[in-house]
Amino acid sequence: KQIQNEESVVLFLVVWTVTEITRYSFYTFSLLHLLPYFIKWARYNLFIVLYPLGVAGEIMTIYAALPYVQKSGMFSMRLPNKYNVSFDYYIFLILVMISYIPLFPQLYFHMLRQRRKVLHGEVIVEKDD
Repeated sequence: KQIQNEESVVLFLVVWTVTEITRYSFYTFSLLHLLPYFIKWARYNLFIVLYPLGVAGEIMTIYAALPYVQKSGMFSMRLPNKYNVSFDYYIFLILVMISYIPLFPQLYFHMLRQRRKVLHGEVIVEKDD
């Protein structure tokens, strides 16, 4: 089965596209000192929905690719070989999916703090542990 035909690929590509158009519009207008409020608003609000959707699309796509990667040995290197190194892309993809568990909340809450600071003028004090 062709993974590029999965609905999850369309999901994350649409989300990434909207995100990047918003982000680079924000940067461009900011550099020109002509930032319309709706661009600023979009930059700091659309991520609330787009970020979880993008992550879901990425994880679903990786998950859909796992059987093919395992069966084909895609991007994997088995021993023995001239480099004396082993790499299993299937295991790597599983680790990538697992890494979303600790990383997603950190990045998402960072964006929420940035949103609060930029849109509401709140000063956020980071606590040292």
